[in-house]
Amino acid sequence: MDEYHKDKNRVAAAFDRAARDYDGIAEFQRLVAERLLERLDYMRLAPGAILDLGAGTGRAARALALRYRGAKVIEADLAFGMLRRRRGLARWWNRRIAVCADAESLPFAPGSFDLVFSSLMLQWCNDPATVFAELRRALRPGGLLIFSTLGPDTLRQLRESWAAADADVHVNAFIDMHDLGDALVQAGLGEPVMETERFTLTYADGRALMRDLKSLGARNANAGRRRTLTGKARLQQMLGAYEKQRRDGRLPATYEVVYGHAWRPETEPQRQPGIAVIPVSAITRRRSGDGA
Repeated sequence: MDEYHKDKNRVAAAFDRAARDYDGIAEFQRLVAERLLERLDYMRLAPGAILDLGAGTGRAARALALRYRGAKVIEADLAFGMLRRRRGLARWWNRRIAVCADAESLPFAPGSFDLVFSSLMLQWCNDPATVFAELRRALRPGGLLIFSTLGPDTLRQLRESWAAADADVHVNAFIDMHDLGDALVQAGLGEPVMETERFTLTYADGRALMRDLKSLGARNANAGRRRTLTGKARLQQMLGAYEKQRRDGRLPATYEVVYGHAWRPETEPQRQPGIAVIPVSAITRRRSGDGA
């Protein structure tokens, strides 16, 4: 099994436990969702049905209901505890429905949605290509997928510091923007646009960062995680390595945010028999002397 394969039950349980206090501490997540919502200002949309995938406590779903006042908003999340904490304005509550669901196996009929919005959810999935294929199926022709997730530079200081202590997996493996773009194309979604933005959060010490991650539900659910308690010696070794990153009295934690959007084509592409379609990034230059 891939050492970065995530245990979905463990992921859901962690966010269930975090749900009660999540809104009070998830300021970075709120900021990213707001920036993703702002990108809708440039899209010409009049959706009748919207899916907020990874909706959490429903903060973005409320904003979507206010923005598109005629639309029904479906809030889906892997963690039932998050959905139980969802908030909203009473007069729009009849247009908001909560569904506990896994993004890699959605319980929605084909062509259910005009818009899929997903902020900081994809990094908790094992196969983004499967998610994109599911979302293409769930979108109506001409429908839009817009999402944010985390890129490879995310928590690099923490990852490097743990590497100085042991060889176990402590931090998720995050997918590069270009690979996500390829996965969108392979799933049959058109006109993909990808961009990144970097944020640096700072902490008094490494323990404060780990407490923050735990409180948010961002626990280690990877198959390659240590199954026994981390010893004090390893923890101190990691914290000591992290101290070398200290700048201006604070420890930095980098977050690389990837934003993307793509459309389900209005019509199905006509492919000629015997012709395969592959992304440009999959083409490599053959070295001299290589076999045919």
